[in-house]
Amino acid sequence: MPRSNQSARGGRGEPGRRKNRPHPLSPARGQARGKRRPVGEARRSAGSLFARPAIGSKKQAGAKEDDAPRPQGHRVQKILAAAGYGSRRECEELIATGRVEIDGKIVTELGVRADPLVQRIRVDGESLPKTRPVYLAVNKPKGFLCTHRDQQGRRRVIDLVPDQFGRVFPVGRLDQYSEGLILLTNDGAFAEQLAHPRFEVPKKYQVQVAGEVEPDLPRRLQKGIHIAEGVVQADEVKIKSRHALSSVLEIVLREGKNREIRRMLARIGHKVLTLRRIAIGPVKLGGMAPGEYRLLTKQEVASLYSAGKGR
Repeated sequence: MPRSNQSARGGRGEPGRRKNRPHPLSPARGQARGKRRPVGEARRSAGSLFARPAIGSKKQAGAKEDDAPRPQGHRVQKILAAAGYGSRRECEELIATGRVEIDGKIVTELGVRADPLVQRIRVDGESLPKTRPVYLAVNKPKGFLCTHRDQQGRRRVIDLVPDQFGRVFPVGRLDQYSEGLILLTNDGAFAEQLAHPRFEVPKKYQVQVAGEVEPDLPRRLQKGIHIAEGVVQADEVKIKSRHALSSVLEIVLREGKNREIRRMLARIGHKVLTLRRIAIGPVKLGGMAPGEYRLLTKQEVASLYSAGKGR
């Protein structure tokens, strides 16, 4: 918001003074700013329809704080489509013809919302089939995005897995130019637990940097490096090998920020040539080829849930 041009000498009512007007590209004076969403809410809203209680749609730009609360749940046609009853249009036809009921009441309006975890939804008298949770490990190649939508039509990591797994989403992020292990799931609780900083699940990276690194580099990274968000530090750092024009490091982080490793190393004069994530907690990248995926074992899923709790 622009500062007032009013001076102490002129006072509020001084004649001939130009009124302070906001810049045309700045927010209008007095416009309420949207509150930050609670930690984890944005992640939960991206989850499976059947994995966590549904979160309403995002607040529209310019909405005021005292507006009516956001509607809860998802549109029923979206729930039916996710449960395998056909396309969204086919599911709308099921609703319009009175074949769908919620908590014993037939619904025929297309705008009705529901939560499949707390409400009983039936089609032709039959309850919806339960969606099985999916947990996948993927070796993300360079150039793929960890996002659900991209207006430029670039390749996404979710495009690497077949449609048989339904709607899945990435747990955490790897930037476009990084590669290696990324987890995909439809389980919102699982994703929130792994992504939340308080659980501090360790993530291991293999990083090749330009030039020969100094012997004290591990100590400097573990002590902490100043970036825009404050001081960040690695949990563990090892110099794995030195070459004529580059060096290979192994770095473990427990609370990663956007492009944290690249920014830390840039601050001390080393450009990252390649960055590959090789482990998330107990899950290892192993011999998976770029673009390959596999299902996590039950033991791996259980270990991930408890990976950071003992720290």
